[in-house]
Amino acid sequence: MAHYLVTGGAGFIGSHVTELLLKEGHRVRVLDNFSTGKHENIPKGAELFHGDMRHLEEIRPAFEGIDGVFHLAAMPRVPYSIQFPIETNENNVTGTLNVFVAARDAKVKRVVYSASSSAYGNQPRAPYTPDMKPNPLNPYAIQKYVGELYATQFFKLFNLPTVSLRYFNVYGPRMANEGAYVTVIAIFMRQKKAGEPLTIDGDGSQARDFTHVHDVARANYLAMTSEKAGHGEVINIGGGEKPHSVKDIADIIGGPVAYREPRKGDPALTWADLTLTKELIGWEPQIKFGEGLRTLLRENGIEPAS
Repeated sequence: MAHYLVTGGAGFIGSHVTELLLKEGHRVRVLDNFSTGKHENIPKGAELFHGDMRHLEEIRPAFEGIDGVFHLAAMPRVPYSIQFPIETNENNVTGTLNVFVAARDAKVKRVVYSASSSAYGNQPRAPYTPDMKPNPLNPYAIQKYVGELYATQFFKLFNLPTVSLRYFNVYGPRMANEGAYVTVIAIFMRQKKAGEPLTIDGDGSQARDFTHVHDVARANYLAMTSEKAGHGEVINIGGGEKPHSVKDIADIIGGPVAYREPRKGDPALTWADLTLTKELIGWEPQIKFGEGLRTLLRENGIEPAS
C-alpha cells in the first residue's frame, strides 16, 4: 500500500483519480483550495489538506510521508486564460513549480503531471506524436507546456522521476457544468435541458479526440506504477478513435443549433497517437466515445437523438 497525494483531488479528473487509488487499496491525501473543486467530489476515505499551491510553504506539509504525487490542480480552459493570463499563470506555472519543489524536497518517488494536448496547437499532420514541435495558441496551452518542461528538468537536474500526460478533451461524470471551465459537451447538455439551441463556435467542423475520465484515471495510475516510465517522458492520453467534430456531438444530442463566431485560440483538430503510451505504461482506452457520451447523456436525463 502506497500513500499518494492528489493535487486538485476535489476537481473533475482529480476526484476520479482519488477514487481509483482508494479502490486499489492505497492511502490518499487530497490537496485542494476549492477554487473550482467541490467537497462532495472527494471520495470517502481520502484525507483532505486545504491549501493553495501558489504558496510553497503553505503546501509543504501536504507532501510529508508521500510516495507519489498526481498533480492535477490547475486553472483550466482556454477562454479564461486569455481573459486572465496573469492569474492562470500563477496557478498553472508558479503553482506547478511549487509542487515539483515540494515533491523534490520531500523525496517523493514519482510525480505524474497532468499536461494538455493544447500544447500541440495546430500541426501539419495527424495524429499527434509527443516528438512534434509544440505550437501553443493561447496562454493556457503555454502554461501547461511550461509545466512539462519543469517536469523533465526536475528529472534531469534533481533525479525526481516524472511523467507528463497530455490529456485530450476529457469528459465524463462530475465535469464542470458552469463557470469558466465548461466543455462543449457540458454546454450542450445544459442548453438541451433548458430547451435552448446548441451554440456552435464557427462552423462546427473543429474535431476533438474525446477521452473518458475513467480511462484517464487509469492512465494516471499506470503512469505512476509503470517500471518503464518516470524519466521525464511526455505521453498522450487520448480516446483511441478518429476525432469527432463539434457538429457530430450536436447531432447525437439533437435539437436546433445556433452558430456564432469562431473562438480565438481554438485549434482545428486534436488527435492523439498512442504508440508511445502503450509502450511505456501499457495503457489504451476502454470506453468508446459514442458509448461514453450516450451513457453520460442518459445519466443526466437526456435521451440521445442518434
